[in-house]
Amino acid sequence: MPYLMRAHAFKDAQAKNKEIDVGTFNYPVLMAADILMYGPDMVPVGADQKQHVEIARDIAEKFNHIYGETFKLPEPMILKDVAIVPGTDGRKMSKSYGNIIPLFAEYEEIKKCVMSIVTDSSGGVPQNVYAIHKLFRSEDELKNIYEEKAGKYKELKELLIEDIEKFIAPLREKRKEFEKDIPKALAILKAGSERAKKIAAKKMEEVREKIGVHVY
Repeated sequence: MPYLMRAHAFKDAQAKNKEIDVGTFNYPVLMAADILMYGPDMVPVGADQKQHVEIARDIAEKFNHIYGETFKLPEPMILKDVAIVPGTDGRKMSKSYGNIIPLFAEYEEIKKCVMSIVTDSSGGVPQNVYAIHKLFRSEDELKNIYEEKAGKYKELKELLIEDIEKFIAPLREKRKEFEKDIPKALAILKAGSERAKKIAAKKMEEVREKIGVHVY
């Protein structure tokens, strides 16, 4: 129990005096199971999710030590430029904070979100706008743009809107294609689910054999 009490989700709930149920407390173990079941070498995560991979590694190491080599020890894969995706208010982007730019948003919704970004500036550079813009352009590109448009927050936001739209538009259109053919989308999901079940079943059979639990 003390080990799981170090988990970020538990500590955050505790700090906010929230009621902590077994789901919140055991969540890191659930995540570890999801990771270890499929034997990945690397797990792509944000910086704030790194602990989940670390807990998965700890559990795998202990199991392997007691029962023999069973689980791979995955490494977290954190892309430096997107380790933490910033929201429109400068905090980590999160639905619970209400500071997101929806992945499949229409142009007008993107515009509304970007125009609401808090322009906390430093040296003529709106930091919250720049932090999001770095996800879509290189810092070398942005350096020249932000120097040229120093203090012109509206123009910088308009440029960010266009860059986000270029990125999101193809995703949005692809989603609309699937919405027109729901059976096809469900078939793809089912096929993926079946592949995952086979891998999980094989691993669980190995685990049960090693710990001496047999299902009849």
